[in-house]
Amino acid sequence: MKQAQETLSVETPGQGLHEITADVDSWVGQQGISTGLLCVYIRHTSASLVIQENADPSVMRDLEAFFKALVPEDLSLYSHNTEGADDMPAHIKGALTQTSLTIPVAQGQMVLGTWQGIYLFEHRTRPHVRQVVLHLTGE
Repeated sequence: MKQAQETLSVETPGQGLHEITADVDSWVGQQGISTGLLCVYIRHTSASLVIQENADPSVMRDLEAFFKALVPEDLSLYSHNTEGADDMPAHIKGALTQTSLTIPVAQGQMVLGTWQGIYLFEHRTRPHVRQVVLHLTGE
């Protein structure tokens, strides 16, 4: 049994879904692990991770619009508002999505569906550098 771990720094330009599949896939392919399990974990409470369709960009636009409507950026709605109108909504969106993903690895590659990609979902309006920890265990 082998294990490998790496932290990716992902620069986000602001709110939205930012695909990181290629970076994760490249790292997995370099580890020499044929069969295993990959954990992808984000070290933040105002950004999250999702696996979503990566073929049609309108899916991303619709998801972003849905979350904006579901959790409005209105300072009058929240008691936690010292960091701006986007902060508490970012925490709520993070709670509704995921901080970690578990993905099987076979033949040295992630076992994602044909149209699936890994996305960092930035919930804050300004740019950030996010830390995504990759941990691969297998043989």
